[in-house]
Amino acid sequence: MASGGGKLAALALLGLLGCVVRTCEASYGHHSPLLPSPSPPPGPTSPPAVLAVGHYNQTCYQAERIVRAAVKKAVYANRGIAAGLIRLFFHDCFVRGCDASILLDETHANPLPEKLGRPNYRSLRGFEVIDQAKMALERKCQGVVSCADIIAFAARDATVLLSNGTVQFDMPSGRFDGRVSLASETLPNLPSPFADLTTLRTLFESKGLSLDDMVTLSGAHTVGITHCSSFADRLPRNASDPLAMHSTLAGSLIKKCRSGSSTVDHDLKTPGDLDSQYYKNVLDGKVLLKSDAALMSSSETAAKVRFHAYYPWVWAGRFKAAMVKMGGIEVKTSANGEIRKQCRFVNAPTIERVYVLSADT
Repeated sequence: MASGGGKLAALALLGLLGCVVRTCEASYGHHSPLLPSPSPPPGPTSPPAVLAVGHYNQTCYQAERIVRAAVKKAVYANRGIAAGLIRLFFHDCFVRGCDASILLDETHANPLPEKLGRPNYRSLRGFEVIDQAKMALERKCQGVVSCADIIAFAARDATVLLSNGTVQFDMPSGRFDGRVSLASETLPNLPSPFADLTTLRTLFESKGLSLDDMVTLSGAHTVGITHCSSFADRLPRNASDPLAMHSTLAGSLIKKCRSGSSTVDHDLKTPGDLDSQYYKNVLDGKVLLKSDAALMSSSETAAKVRFHAYYPWVWAGRFKAAMVKMGGIEVKTSANGEIRKQCRFVNAPTIERVYVLSADT
């Protein structure tokens, strides 16, 4: 009996080491001295994820209300946080799908998670709002609501608040949280502010989003801020460039950025409101980023820009649908995800999981 128990313990230990060495799970809530290696993407045997409106009605009926309360509290204190939450959702979904991998902190096991990737480092906002919502949810419904769904709900609620109630919609839920987060995957998967239209179109299509979705979601740049370095390639203004920035705007930005200010509002007319002003700015050459100006480089996308500028209520409807569609990118299931206890760390492996892994080796 003693030798049998020793063998079982040895198997469990080997399984634990195998779990750590073979995967690149970001962290277990504590540090590990072993560096991770990238894990392969989920195989085709993983069941398809099914999202549904009201997913938590039976298991945590207050879930969406709790998230909404956390978002409102934060936005009323600082309206800029709302734009940050929408961007957080976007940056989460475009890298490994909508699985809250953007929330994972650095650890010894994974010193470079997504949030430290070049497009994200010191530019993302809203992490504390997600933390507050998660803590409140764990008090009411422990181990039920995923961090991925909290991000999605928060982005929806931020949209409602920034649009002053104009853009309201239901956000399907049922996502599981991912266990992998790699800074190296951010640059290849997130749109660059310096990207041309072909690059943008290819990237969005790789995520299952259409050209219309791309133009529609670009409208989120009617809120939020950007760094001067993100549009430095457009200053000073090149008068021979058909996509050049409006001369008056270019002149004011040169002065502002040289004055020591490192950030500028995307939309100088209605910076605090999610509306269709963005499309008017694109038409007038009054957008900051090359990737925004690029929408006028094709007759097809230029026509969509004009349409959204003239029919803002149509854009609002399409924006709702595009947000929901984006929220379905590469969603995790119980087969390849988990419900994190803390949004900044993956869960510690259980003894049962360790034994199963060791038995499979």
